[in-house]
Amino acid sequence: MDSELPAREHILRQLADHLDDDTFRRIFPDQHPDAIRGLLLGRQPTAAVNRATAAPTVRSTPAGKATTACRLFTDGASRGNPGQAGAGAVLLGERGEELAACSVYLGTCTNNVAEYKALLVGLEEAQRKGCGQLAIFLDSELIVRQVQGRYKVKNETLLPLFRQVRERLDRFETWSIAHVPRAQNARADQLANQGIDRRHG
Repeated sequence: MDSELPAREHILRQLADHLDDDTFRRIFPDQHPDAIRGLLLGRQPTAAVNRATAAPTVRSTPAGKATTACRLFTDGASRGNPGQAGAGAVLLGERGEELAACSVYLGTCTNNVAEYKALLVGLEEAQRKGCGQLAIFLDSELIVRQVQGRYKVKNETLLPLFRQVRERLDRFETWSIAHVPRAQNARADQLANQGIDRRHG
């Protein structure tokens, strides 16, 4: 006798949790992976996720104020875990031009703390530059999934940083966050390591 099949909701949740972004992109090349995950989990895709793969645009809000779409790449580096750490962030504008490049020495902390602090540095700069729509890219899958709400933040050191990130994200009209391979985040990684080097310079 065949064993009982798992519930449909359980199957869909397992697929959403275990299929990686590259797999979703191969199956649904015209959709953002998080939009497909949301459908599997019974959520309606948000405007931020739907626009994550779209070309940056400037549009008018109902109040008539222009909203700028930007892309933010951030990275944290720690030489040792914990060890001497740095944060890097690069903000790109409408046409892919570099609006800001931040390199900060963080002192001694873990790599995950450095990742969160780099994201906070980048969000502050994005707000300063007037970005209304923000697409964020990190090579830390853990941080991305925590900010997405897919992973719980259990580490008590990371929890206040996570809350600061979510509070700052609420200041943007729309936002999305996605994981990218390290090779696609080279500029932010370079800036993070420059932050560490500055301490020794």
